[in-house]
Order: sequence, then C-alpha cells, then structure tokens
Amino acid sequence: MAKALIFLADGMADLPLEKLNGKTPLEAVDTPAMDSIAAKGSNGTFLTLPKGLPTSSDVANMSVLGLYPEQNYPGRGPIEAVSQGIEIAENDIVWRCNLVTISHEGVMADYSAGHIDDEVSRQLIADLQAEFGSDKVTFLPGVSYRNLLVLHGSEFSAEVNYHKPDSSHGINIEDLHWTVRDNSREAEHTVDFLNDLFAETAEFLAKHPLNAAKDSPANHIWPWSPGKRPNLETFSERFQGKTAAVISAVDVIRGIGKCTDMDVIIVPGATGYIDTNYAGKAEAAIEAIKTHDFVYLHVEAIDECSHEGNLELKMQAIADFDSKIVAPVLEALKGEDVIFAVLPDHPVPIELRKHTRTPVPLAICGPGIEADDVKVFSETEAPKGKLGFMKGDELMKMILELK
Repeated sequence: MAKALIFLADGMADLPLEKLNGKTPLEAVDTPAMDSIAAKGSNGTFLTLPKGLPTSSDVANMSVLGLYPEQNYPGRGPIEAVSQGIEIAENDIVWRCNLVTISHEGVMADYSAGHIDDEVSRQLIADLQAEFGSDKVTFLPGVSYRNLLVLHGSEFSAEVNYHKPDSSHGINIEDLHWTVRDNSREAEHTVDFLNDLFAETAEFLAKHPLNAAKDSPANHIWPWSPGKRPNLETFSERFQGKTAAVISAVDVIRGIGKCTDMDVIIVPGATGYIDTNYAGKAEAAIEAIKTHDFVYLHVEAIDECSHEGNLELKMQAIADFDSKIVAPVLEALKGEDVIFAVLPDHPVPIELRKHTRTPVPLAICGPGIEADDVKVFSETEAPKGKLGFMKGDELMKMILELK
C-alpha cells in the first residue's frame, strides 16, 4: 500500500490580475514541479473553509486533513497553546493575541506589526505580562506577532464575536470591537474585560521604548479566536491506524498535529516567512516518509506575502515553494510508492489581502491515480480535472487508500 505526502502552500490561490494579463500569480510563475503532479495525475478543487466557520488557517488545514472542523473546531488560541506545550486548565479561555499596528487615525494598519522580530516580540510580551499579568491574565510569547492571551476563571467565556486582524486591513477599530455571541453574563463580562485590557495595554505599548521611531510599532494587542482545551480524535484513530508527521514553522499547524498525536518535526531555521529554511523542510519530509504513512509538509511564506499585498514577494514565494520544496522531494522519492498531493489551504487574493472561501485547486499523482487532461497546476485548470469538487475527508481517504 502506498504512502502519502501533501505539499501545502498556505494562501497560494488567488484571482486573475490585470497587471499579470489576466493570470493569477500561480499561473504567472513557472512551476514545473507542481505542474508535473497535475500532468501525471488527477485534478480538481477542494472546499477548505465551510460556511459558518471562521476563514482561518486552522479551519482550512483541519479540513484538508479530514478532521471536520464543522464538528470539532476548538479555536485558534487553544490549538497554538497545545503546540507550545502550555497546560490549559478547565476554566481557561485561550486567545490568539497578535501584536498589531493601529494608525493614528484608529485604523488597522498592520496585523503583524511589521512582521515584528521574535526577540522584540518576546520582550514586549514579557513586559506586558509583568505589567498586566495576574491570576486572571497571562500573556505568553509565540513566534513573531503570533502570541497568546489566557483568561483564567469561570467568569470568562469563549462565546465572543471577534474580527481576524489579517482580514481587517484599513478598517477603523471602532468597527472591530468584540461583541457577545450568546448574551450570557460571562460573555458580557469578557467583552468588558477585553475592552479595558485593550485600552490599558495600548497606553503602555505606546510609551514602550521598543516601539520608538518604528514605521509599524506594536502599539496594540489584538485577541481573537478563543477557545477551551481541545479534544480531537487522534490521526491514527481517525484513519485506521495510519501514522503521520507534520512539518511546519507555525504554531497553528504544529498545534493541529499535536492535538491529533501526529509527530511534529521541528526544522531549525523554519521561520514562517520567505526567509524560511526550505532545504531543511524538504529534507525533513524526505526522511519522515521513510517512517510514517503520511507526511504533511506546510509552508507559510506565500500566505504572509499575500496578506502584505506584495505581489512580487508572493510570486517569489510560489517559485521557491515549487523549486525548493516540491521539486527536491519529488526527485528524492522518484520511483517510491508514494502518492503526492499539492494544494493551498485557502485563497488570499493579493488585492483583498484576506482569506476567501473559494474552493482551492488540487492535484494528486502516484500509484493508482489516473491521469486526466490537465497539464498545469492552476486555479483555472484544476476544475477541469476528473477529481471534481472534493470536501470533508474525501482527499485524505483517497491518498491514504481508505474506503
């Protein structure tokens, strides 16, 4: 029975652009490795962001992995806490907490505070904890702008509506406040508490020396996607005893792996951005497939460039993904009994700079996969393939050869 490997290009799908003569960034870049998967195998589309759920990468990657976020979504905060090995008590509400830049006009200017340096971010989070931490509040560092806030106690609730910061560019924060979802006393208290904490921390960060003379100062916290301790079925339970490994630079993907008892492989120099250690990640995947039935190789860089609205960098990141990730893995595993799939987890149209629910292109090749007439991997060509429209666990069952 064949093994399986997914190349996951975060945020790669896009829309046709006039400046690219009606092509998408993926179509405008030379991608011979991904094209070879499309040409040798079957193509189609996959629904990663079902209606009723946030347009968030955790939802999208859970969908790709056949984990049904419609039934099991725990929230971004607790997933990333699990990745970091943080103990989550029964009454803890864990929030993803971005460091962001709010302009003088009160507009969301940068969801990442200029892709804040790890060392600077850690110092700011440590200082926030020293100033505001208590038996009710804990600030915890992550990677760059991706940090955590934990509210402790039964008086808090996760039933709070929020706005994703990377979907809120150019919007005044007066239109982005937290609101109650269930009208409970706990939700109302949580909203009031967050509003007070938001204002108090903003005053503190505005005066912080590490924010002095910065084009994109980390001048606000932005808590979002809260939840309690996750309880997900393990990958092996879900897929008939199959073993799995995940390779990623970011906590949200590592957290999904840990929540489902996949082996999480940490690659030194993997940054979640365009300067990531591509060679190290490719080599890790080549080694991991020797000892696992399934490998999930995730690259974040394309998504980050898309949210920046940087077309040149997005195209470079796509080219790097193809030449530095997909090509060397395909070459190293040539002739091996491995099914390969390539897809984005969601679109991030460069002109919108945020996730959309449009189904993503998908290509699969390998033992038992019949070729169709599609010759290149793209948003335009993939829907013409014989896979058709896929969703749920259909992709995972196909590549793991399960009924």
